[in-house]
Parts: sequence; structure tokens; C-alpha cells
Amino acid sequence: MSDSNKSGKSPMAKSMALLTWIAVFAVFVLFFQDQINAKLNPNQAPESRQMGNQVEVKLKRNAAGHYVTSGLINNQPVVFLLDTGATNVSVPGHLASRLGLRSGAPQRVSTANGDRIVYQSNIDSLNIGNINLYNVAANLNDGMQGEHILLGMSALKQLNFVQKDGWLYLTQTL
Repeated sequence: MSDSNKSGKSPMAKSMALLTWIAVFAVFVLFFQDQINAKLNPNQAPESRQMGNQVEVKLKRNAAGHYVTSGLINNQPVVFLLDTGATNVSVPGHLASRLGLRSGAPQRVSTANGDRIVYQSNIDSLNIGNINLYNVAANLNDGMQGEHILLGMSALKQLNFVQKDGWLYLTQTL
């Protein structure tokens, strides 16, 4: 008697059972990945509201206590980590071409990870919800890994911001 007949299941039935388990596993992975992403970036679609000549975006603090939000640089989707300690918006160097950023003059900066050489750049447009900023100073940092962009003071100084009860309110006067 062959092995397939000993178990009482045909090879086709075994294959179908395996495919079913793979599909169930894939659904769980997708579900939990969405849950993880929501904890890391609870502002994947930031709330905006217009109040007269002002636009306000409300950001929720993530599980680690940081303000992370989705946005756009030069109409390309990005994820920002707000960093009031960063002088300029800091972009990982490997994202420069995708975002349409040109590398300018080198500059030495002090970061949390020590001194680095970065390259000056300029962001034509930066968007968070309905907040639109133009001509924003940036640095391209080849030492940065990952996909997060540090939203530094070159962008934040153009906004008013208030933190209250785990929320950050960014306001732009039009």
C-alpha cells in the first residue's frame, strides 16, 4: 500500500489542506501587520480641518510616545517622525531619487548618533493632511537607515503646534 493510501488522504487532498493553511496564515499575517502598522503610525490618514484662515491637523501619539504620520514629499508618499531637535527635515539618502531631491553641498551636523556629513537639499512641497509647505530646507543623510523621515524645525517652524492629552495639533495659517 502506498504512503498516500495509509493516511487515507489522496495527494490532492493533502495539497488542498496545505494550501488552505497557507491562505489562513497569510490572512493572519496581513491582519496583524495592519495592527502593527497602526500602532507604529496611528496617523496613516491624518485628520485635517479648516477653521477660517487656518488648517489644523490632529496627530495621535504612537505606542512608543512619538508622533509619526504619513504625508507626502514632492507628491510621493512618506512617513514622518516629528523631531523638534532636528534643525532641518532629514531624509535618508537612499530615498533622495524616489522623492526627487537633489544632493547639494556637504555639511557637518551633530546627530543623536554622532557627527555626520549630510548633503543640503530642498523639498519643493511637503504635505501632512491638508497642511501644505513649500521650499523646505532638508538634509540628505546617507547614515540614516529605514524609511522614516525626520520632520525637523525647517518645516515645523512654519506651523504652530500644541501637545495635549496624547495628541499634537499642527496649525498652519494660510
